[in-house]
Order: sequence, then C-alpha cells, then structure tokens
Amino acid sequence: MNSIDDRSQNKYNKRTDHSSTTEYYNRNARAYYDQTAKLDISNRYDKFLKLIPQNGKILDAGCGSGRDSLFFKQQGYGVVSFDISKELVELASRLIGQEVLHMSFSDLDFENEFQGIWASASLLHIPQEEIDDVFGKLSRALKENGVLYASFKYGNKERKDGDRFFNDFNEEKLNLLMNRQKNMKIEKYWITEDVRADRKNEFWMNVLLVLHGEGKHRLFSG
Repeated sequence: MNSIDDRSQNKYNKRTDHSSTTEYYNRNARAYYDQTAKLDISNRYDKFLKLIPQNGKILDAGCGSGRDSLFFKQQGYGVVSFDISKELVELASRLIGQEVLHMSFSDLDFENEFQGIWASASLLHIPQEEIDDVFGKLSRALKENGVLYASFKYGNKERKDGDRFFNDFNEEKLNLLMNRQKNMKIEKYWITEDVRADRKNEFWMNVLLVLHGEGKHRLFSG
C-alpha cells in the first residue's frame, strides 16, 4: 500500500513515509489479515456488481487480505489482484487460490482491460499530490463505461496515524477531484460506519465512478 509526506503536518520525508506504511502492513500482515478477511461488506458489493456485466473482469487494486477478490471470483468474475505489501500478497494468494501481483498503484500500466476496479481502503494511502496521476492510470485500465469503486476514511485531511499515512475524503474533496478528472463521473456516493465492532465511531466515504466521455458530473448520494 502506498504512502507519502503529510503536507498538513511537518512536511514528512516522502520516501520514508511511503516505506513506513508499506512496512506497517508487512510487519502486521497476519493480524491485519485476521481482522479483515471475514468482514461482511456485502452491501457494498451489491452496489458495485449491479454495474458490472456478468462474468466481467475486475481489478482488485490494493487487495489486502484478498477477501473481496475471493468473493468476486466465487461469483464468476475474472479477477486480477495486486498489493504493495509482499506479506499480504502471499496471504491473499493462498486465500484466493491464484497469484496476486506484488506492485503499487504507480506500477499500473493496464489499458482498456477491466469492466470494474475495486479499490477498497487502498487509495486512502495515496497522497493528494499523486491522486490525479493514479486516477489517470485507473481510468486508462477501465473499458468504456467501466466502474471504479473506492473507499476513504471520511474527513478532509492528509495525516499520519502511527506509521501509516492517510488521505481522508469528504464531499468537497471528491467534487474537486472530479472537476479535474473529466473522463469520470460520480454515479453514487454514500457514507458508512466502520463494520468493525471497535471502530463504530469511524466513518467511510464510498464512491462509485463511471468512465465516460467529456462532460459535467453531478454529486448525489443514495
């Protein structure tokens, strides 16, 4: 998973922070896997998959434990998965029963390949200064009318939490991002409470984006 300097706090060293986040997931891979591999987020799957053609191809971008990739595979979708954490790649590969790519968002070079991209709790580690480039890579990987799901911790700051960098998103930041990403439109966004019992006071922004031609977008919830 990716990281960067928190521009809102102390101008952290970019390379050090990136390594710090990745090393956190490598160091805590088993605990993270155990905490997340069986979480029930089926209500988010439903909103995403109803926009993906049956047996379509999905990129699980920053797949973590591999939980979501396994679900998509079991529903008959073709799945390509990647993560920057080598330790999580090994655990996810065993869970899914297929190879998970060891790579970062900056390594993306797919073009016109996927009907859907699933980026659950992964883009939240991309700094604001890199987010446009990453979204450009993701949009190039999508087929026409392809769908991107992403989730971020709800807020408006770039911050450090222990060893990890987070780029939180709210409605204002999402609108600003879409003003720059002219080839994508917001299909839907919604706010959810963290499904983990000990995180009930934490909230997430979920968003579905659709690849399209030039045009204006409109932000709405539902």
